[in-house]
Amino acid sequence: MLAALRVFDTAVRKTLTAFCAVLLLMMVAFTVYSVVMRYVFENPPVWGDLLTVLSNIWLVFFALALTVRDKDHIALDLVYSYLPLKASFAIQQFWSLVICGLGVVMIIYGLEAVATMGGKYWEMWYFAWEDGRLVFKPNYMPKKYAVSIVPISGVLVSLAALASIAEDSLRWQAGTYRPDGHPGDLDNPADR
Repeated sequence: MLAALRVFDTAVRKTLTAFCAVLLLMMVAFTVYSVVMRYVFENPPVWGDLLTVLSNIWLVFFALALTVRDKDHIALDLVYSYLPLKASFAIQQFWSLVICGLGVVMIIYGLEAVATMGGKYWEMWYFAWEDGRLVFKPNYMPKKYAVSIVPISGVLVSLAALASIAEDSLRWQAGTYRPDGHPGDLDNPADR
């Protein structure tokens, strides 16, 4: 069971990393295309800037989940180094629970925002599921599509925080727990 969870965790990390890479590439491509079309051909696309911004927003929200899972978020590593190991463990678990709660808030209010979000992007085409098939819509993408990243990210952040809590708890029980940034961190290849 534990091995299956680790495989799932690794697959989610790799998938999110790939999504982030694709979104970053899309941001650069949309920006370069828009700039070239604007200043060289004097015919900028109406959708260029919007897609750049949307790619950036989705990138940040996906990267948030990766940051939580890898514990690369803002932490008090210096404080952890001066505290006893038991206190460091308790504080890290507390903060992971707080971050998990933040993910739950993102899910609840994100779903509410998606459900109540009005308006459309007039310059964007999109696909919709109608009559049992995928249909191309040439204009007016609903804004709720862009906002849907909030509850998606909330789920990913909550799962990442719970995985972090479970991983640290298992390490604590095995006697191999070290706070992030602590010399001798077993996940850091340089310290092995």
